[in-house]
Amino acid sequence: MSPKNNGTMRDGARQAAAQLKPAAERAKPLARKTGRAARRQLLRTRAWAAPRVEHSSQVLQDTVAPKVSAVVSEAARRLDPAQPRRRGWRKPIGLASLTAAGGAVAAFIRNRMKPTDPPSQSSTADTRPATTDNGQPSSDAGVNSQVHPS
Repeated sequence: MSPKNNGTMRDGARQAAAQLKPAAERAKPLARKTGRAARRQLLRTRAWAAPRVEHSSQVLQDTVAPKVSAVVSEAARRLDPAQPRRRGWRKPIGLASLTAAGGAVAAFIRNRMKPTDPPSQSSTADTRPATTDNGQPSSDAGVNSQVHPS
């Protein structure tokens, strides 16, 4: 830019500002009135909205808040590390161990109570299958003997 053009532009800006001053002077009172009206309207709107917001907060507190509180409390209970986790597998193992120990004790006691006498001859004769003089099974043999008619 040349210095000549720079000065010309300044002169043009000054002339435009001089022409706009009367319009700006006329607009100032209108702008003040508009600003005051806007402030009044803002205060009216806030006065209108305040009771409605208060009522909404009461409704939320009475209806939604208990539900939200319950959800948050349940989440807190789930997160609480103080409660032990479910250990469902320990109970069956403990019962199985207890049952096995009981069986071992019962077997031990049973073995101690067995008679130490050798079995008598009469008891062994009863358990043998009945035979005739020639070694063949008799006809009145037990049910479990396998005699096939020929």
